[in-house]
Amino acid sequence: MKAVIQRVSKASVEVENEIVGKIEKGFLILLGVKTGDEKKDAEFLAKKCCAMRIFEDENEKMNLSLQDIGAKMLVISQFTLYGDAQKGNRPSFIGAAEPIIAEELYNYFINYCKEIIGSENVATGSFRKMMNVELTNYGPVTIIIES
Repeated sequence: MKAVIQRVSKASVEVENEIVGKIEKGFLILLGVKTGDEKKDAEFLAKKCCAMRIFEDENEKMNLSLQDIGAKMLVISQFTLYGDAQKGNRPSFIGAAEPIIAEELYNYFINYCKEIIGSENVATGSFRKMMNVELTNYGPVTIIIES
């Protein structure tokens, strides 16, 4: 599994002209699931994302987590994180997990994060839907974690 964490001052996701997820200060997480991923991968990434200390403390050092500052996360499924464009100009998505497995692990990741930081602090997009994602990357700060 791969998580692209973007520290944001705000983010939202729209599906069919309706905002389905919205946060202020926190993390926008793009989550990709690859073939062979398991629940342990989702647990590892959820723990890392919830504990990631990339908010500044009083000394302007990245030392605070979501929980430390009461921030939220918006989680968006994104199979294209496993697009392989090494050959040719059209990416291959053969490394991405099948949709049924990917959705199960995406939901497992979300529920695990809700257990850690509270369900009111986790917003989501819609799996297998065309989404418009808006964000203001604060920093900018972008971190990539892979299980």
